[in-house]
Amino acid sequence: MAEAPRDDRSDDDRSDEPAFDPSILIDVASTFLFDEEPSLTQADVAERAGVDEETAWALWRYLGFPQVDDDKAAFTSADVEAVETVRRLTEMRVIDPEVLPELVRVMGRTFARLADWQTRVLLRSLSLNDSDEPPLEVLTEVIPMVEQVQGYIWRRQLMAAASRMAMRSTVSDEGAPTMAVGFVDIVGYTSRSRQLSARELSELVEWFEGTVSDLVLAHGGQVIKTIGDEVLYTVDDPVEAGRLALELVERSESDERFPEVRVGSAYGPVVARLGDVYGSTVNLASRLTSIARPSRVLVDATLADRLREHDVDDREFRLRRTRRMNVKGFEHVELWSLKRPRSSDDD
Repeated sequence: MAEAPRDDRSDDDRSDEPAFDPSILIDVASTFLFDEEPSLTQADVAERAGVDEETAWALWRYLGFPQVDDDKAAFTSADVEAVETVRRLTEMRVIDPEVLPELVRVMGRTFARLADWQTRVLLRSLSLNDSDEPPLEVLTEVIPMVEQVQGYIWRRQLMAAASRMAMRSTVSDEGAPTMAVGFVDIVGYTSRSRQLSARELSELVEWFEGTVSDLVLAHGGQVIKTIGDEVLYTVDDPVEAGRLALELVERSESDERFPEVRVGSAYGPVVARLGDVYGSTVNLASRLTSIARPSRVLVDATLADRLREHDVDDREFRLRRTRRMNVKGFEHVELWSLKRPRSSDDD
């Protein structure tokens, strides 16, 4: 397929556009991804999978796809197999029927973001490929390789998640796991984003997220999600959470590419559900981050207590109580500033 016509815009202005018409992936989908042309309606899929049409339509909507006309042949045997598998998992009680809608929605959103990014990367890579191979031939070779890597990563992540659950020994009275929750936020992100090109901003965010992820993993934590200029993470060990928070705010001093940040962290019961975390501990950590000064760490009283229990001689941490504050959803919150120990106790 020919390359798209050139225009007078800069590379930065075109940085988010694919080099080739994405319709080439539609050709791959019909000839390779599903091994057959769509020939089934939604009613056909429901009948063959052994579910009613309402259930089949619901699963389709949960995945985030628009409704298809009743008489349109838009589906293949792969859709039948997917619906049938979900039905069997539900019947086996591996998936709770009440949780199914949320589970499928999360999977749909996750894979939608992944697919969007992968499509852009694949199409852009083709424009840089000096090979004479036609794009379709390249894609039919690459896509199975990507799928294989995804399967490997998923299995590894299952093992990691099971290991974290098995090793987690602290549980609140309500039965929720107790852990440290932290937010790390780029200082002055809004004003900075106005001064950077699209490519420069993308590189900043990518470097920020990658560096934060590496540091979180190094301290036994888990990145829950990234929100552009902010990363939400959890750490089971409160001491490691304190060490991580300090490393995050100090990183810009040793790495000029890493932006100045602020960190807020709290320790307490956390509701973990479908890859996300909820509860007052998460909300408090978010509030602490929003009021923390640049290059500073604020922690709640519970996390401060855990750090003092570990470091009774103040050799690793320097905790200083600040004035109580009312923040959204919390009144008279006891705040603690976390720093490295120094000879003087000034700010």
